[in-house]
Parts: sequence; C-alpha cells; structure tokens
Amino acid sequence: MSGSAARQKNISPLLQGPAARVLALLDRDGEEARIVGGAVRNALLGLPRGEIDIATTATPDVVTRRATTDGLKAVPTGIDHGTVTVIVDGTPFEVTTLREDIETFGRKARVRFGRDWRRDAERRDFTMNALSLSPDGRVHDPVNGLPDLEARRVRFIGDAETRIREDYLRILRFFRFHAAYGAGAPDADDLGATIRQRAGLEQLSRERIRMELMKLVVASGAAETLTVMADAGILDRVLSAAPLVAHLARMDALEKALGLAPDPVRRLGALAVHVTDDAERFRERLRLANEETDRLDSMARGWWQVTEALPAHAARALLYRLGPDRYRDRVLFAWARSGVPSSDSAWASLFTLLERWEAPVFPLRAADFIARGVPKGPALGAALAAAEEAWITTDFPMDQAALDAIAEKTLASTVRG
Repeated sequence: MSGSAARQKNISPLLQGPAARVLALLDRDGEEARIVGGAVRNALLGLPRGEIDIATTATPDVVTRRATTDGLKAVPTGIDHGTVTVIVDGTPFEVTTLREDIETFGRKARVRFGRDWRRDAERRDFTMNALSLSPDGRVHDPVNGLPDLEARRVRFIGDAETRIREDYLRILRFFRFHAAYGAGAPDADDLGATIRQRAGLEQLSRERIRMELMKLVVASGAAETLTVMADAGILDRVLSAAPLVAHLARMDALEKALGLAPDPVRRLGALAVHVTDDAERFRERLRLANEETDRLDSMARGWWQVTEALPAHAARALLYRLGPDRYRDRVLFAWARSGVPSSDSAWASLFTLLERWEAPVFPLRAADFIARGVPKGPALGAALAAAEEAWITTDFPMDQAALDAIAEKTLASTVRG
C-alpha cells in the first residue's frame, strides 16, 4: 500500500459517524469546517484518535443556530474563545471559530474571529498539530507539518522563541510531544530555544505544570526525554529536586513486563521521590490531590525493607496492612529502586502475591473481649488493636483455638497485666 493510500485509510474513519453530521452542518452555505489538531495527527500516525475537534469559519452564533435547528444540543463551553460544544448522539465535539491574533502577551492574547485557515494554523504550537482534514478527505498542511510528522520530528511553527514567549507552557509541551511522538534527538534549534527561555517556567501556575508533567511521564519516550530535560537544566526547574531518571526507566520496564498501564503518580514517585517528605513538597509544588500525595508518601515509607528476600509471612503482613493498591505501589517502587531486572522471579513472586492471596478479615470482635470482661472504652480499643497485631504476627490464623489463645494473651498483657 502506498503512503497516500495508507494515509487515506487511516483518516477515513474520522469522516464517518457523528463527526460527519457536524461537518455537513457547518461546511455549507458559504462556511467551511474541518477536523483539526490531535485527531488528524494521531490518525495519520495510526494511533488512537482521541476526541475530535472541529474548526470552522462560522461564528459561534451561527454554529449554535445551525446545531439547534438540526435538533442538536449546543453548549457555549468557551464562547469567549469562539468554542461551542456540539453534542451528537451523546458524543461531544468542540467546534471553534477560526481566530487570528491581534496582540499577544504571554499566555494571554487579543484575538478576533477570522476566515483564514493559514493564519489560524500559524497560531498553533507545533507543525504536526496544525494539520486539518476537510470533509472531502483532503489533508491541509499550511505549515509543512506532514514531513515533520513522517520524520517524527516535533517542531515549533515559525520562530520557536516567539511561540514560547506566547505561552511558556509550550516548553513542557515540546518535551511532552517529543516523548509521545518524536524519534531520535529533539530538534536542536528548538531545544536551544527552550533552554534560552526556560526562566519563563517560573511564570506558570503549578496546576498547568502538573498537567503537562503527568502526561509526560507516561509517554512512551519519557525516560529519554526527561534525560534531555535534565541535561538542559529544565527538569530541575520543574521538580526542584534531583531527578532519578534511571528509576523511572526501570518503572517503565516493570509496568510493561507486568502488563500494567503506565501510572503517572507511580512514575512521578520513581522519578523524584527520595524520602517521604517529598510527598508533601510535591503536593505544594504541583498542587497534587490528597490521594496522589498519600500514594507518594506510602511508596517511599520504608521501601528499603521490601526486598526479593522478604519472607512470605512478612509479605502477607505488608499486603494486609497496606491493601492491594498501596502494596502494588510499594513493591514496584522498591523493585525499581533495587535495579533488579523485570525478569527476576523472586520479585515477580512478591508482586503476584496480590493475585495468589486475599487478606482475610480480622475475626475477633469487640464482643469477644466484652464477653471476657473488658468494658467499653479505651481499654477495649487497645485490646482489639493488640489482638489484631498478634494475629498478623502469627500469620493470620483462623482456627478457634488459636484465636482464643490470642485473646487470652492479649488480655493478660494489656488489661489484666
């Protein structure tokens, strides 16, 4: 199959189904509409297309009127930027009117609606993101993005430093897109521009940095790209910590070997968490959610005690105390730190305990101690906690004689003693 035939085969599905209805609605009566951005890029690369975005010459009021007249729901999700979300059979499509910059200042820009497809494309960040697809199946490439896409080369549109000064987040997007779609070394000129403009990262909100970083660490080329960022003096500005890229690379290898989906929090831990205090530091620096912070803290807490030589009963105790999700995180974190390859059978056995053993429910209850004369209150809580600890230590016995012995010993040491 020729390159053009393969390209046509990949993009044809974009023009079917609900998207075709939106395009038919907007690409008529003097207006044009095209599919733009990531869906076109990914389809040409043979990757999952994700959401489909549509650009049009029609203004938001025209988009809304045509959609409602056709019985579709139109939601003004970004009306100030010319975006209306049109919903077809439950599928949302962001429809944005073409724009052109009047004045740019950092992330902000004064824009006006336009009808020039080239000028709209030139507002975008990278050449591979400026492709568009018209309803007749033609791919439009006003900024020479197709050769870059075929070469897996991420390249800024126009002058790289100008693009970056428009929005300093584009520094991180450059590396994130290279990690996801690039091949070989990043474009040397554009890399130089990110280095010269790196001080601008200080102007970004922590939420925006977090968003890009979490996407970057799960990209297929994350380890190689993060190494470049570290060498360029950019990664330390993002993390404010010495990066552990080799550990992230090992986490990547472990997740692949074990059939796990890339996990951004786990990878962030591998990359940048040295001690438990780092979890709280990243909460503040990256505006992490409480759950994310707690996961980082749990990964780093006593990880050095988890080794491939961990006795079976100790592994079961750890799984019981942590629960399946935290146990998975802790074992993978320690395994990545160990440097032992993903093929190691002892580590694999430790990890797959999750599949081979289900932690039982602690069988003793408050009633068991009340019946033995322990009054309700602090003493009862202390007795239950001590009994559970003894039950864990003795490897979770379930027979009644063993449970009675634990209860009596607990009473002797915590209540009667």
